[in-house]
Amino acid sequence: MTPALASALMPLMRGVDPERAHNLALAALRLGLAGRASEGDDPILATEALGLRFSNPLGLAAGFDKNAVAVAPLARLGFGFVEPGTTTPRPQVGNPKPRLFRLTEDKAVINRMGMNNEGLGAFAARLAALPRPLGAVLGANIGINKEGADPVRDYPALYAAVAPHADYVTINVSSPNTPGLRDLQGEAQLAAILSETMRTRAEATRQPPVLVKIAPDLALDAIPALIETCLTYGVAGLIVSNTTIARPASLRSGHKGETGGLSGAPLFAPSTDFLRQVARVNAGRLVLIGCGGIASGEDALAKIKAGASLVQLYAAFAYEGPALVGRIKSGLAAALRREGFSSVAAAVGADL
Repeated sequence: MTPALASALMPLMRGVDPERAHNLALAALRLGLAGRASEGDDPILATEALGLRFSNPLGLAAGFDKNAVAVAPLARLGFGFVEPGTTTPRPQVGNPKPRLFRLTEDKAVINRMGMNNEGLGAFAARLAALPRPLGAVLGANIGINKEGADPVRDYPALYAAVAPHADYVTINVSSPNTPGLRDLQGEAQLAAILSETMRTRAEATRQPPVLVKIAPDLALDAIPALIETCLTYGVAGLIVSNTTIARPASLRSGHKGETGGLSGAPLFAPSTDFLRQVARVNAGRLVLIGCGGIASGEDALAKIKAGASLVQLYAAFAYEGPALVGRIKSGLAAALRREGFSSVAAAVGADL
């Protein structure tokens, strides 16, 4: 099966419960039913960031493959990088169902999954078993359990476990569905986490760069301290941003009042504006990855021009399927040339 054919079957999934449909999609990927990209990437899309080489700047955000069960099939679809997770030290079932909602009229999703996952042991074992080269840069997204967590203890241990296998590691302190997690974005708590995590990194044989994923709802006046804290402890970059607890007035779906994090098309404009604000304060010191509402090559370029060196998507991929990856990449290549850019790197921050 080709990515185009797999995407053509996506409307059949709309009548299936969203969480069940997601699990079926992961099963299909594991069985190789989504196909693979038929050709290599346009050279204009090649870029370097975080000390790594990317054949293209388009990544799959954390949350799609929480347990790293379909990383290799996802890489074969043509993503430049894939970020499985969030994984937590111990397995957890997450929040009660239903906890995932399609806002079809809005091309959006609300989730309150609660970082359900099989735990670090299973996650790290699957990363270790992946074929290399993978064909895409491999991230790993780490977080803490809802109960019994000690962030200063847990994040370093999580880093140590995934560092031998990942090309970069993302510290998730921004999911809205784990009580108290977003409080860890505060200067003092983040400093304590990063201090211990970086101490662990310094002692590791393999030392993949560390990123921090932040929320789009973070107060603008908190950005300078957050960036300075990250720089103090040697963080390489920020993922801007996670889902939002805001509810734009434009939402039409009957599910718009559900509790949880909103992602998809309505997040594009506010998350891109937030990215631009972060980029202005950052002034090129940290690598920024733009995430939120990307569904086209033009969307990807808008994030890049707002300061992102790389971009990630999730909701649009869940709606449109594997063929979207190729469409975004070809659209981005065309948009770069149309606007006179010779490379992705040349476009980074062009709107600033």
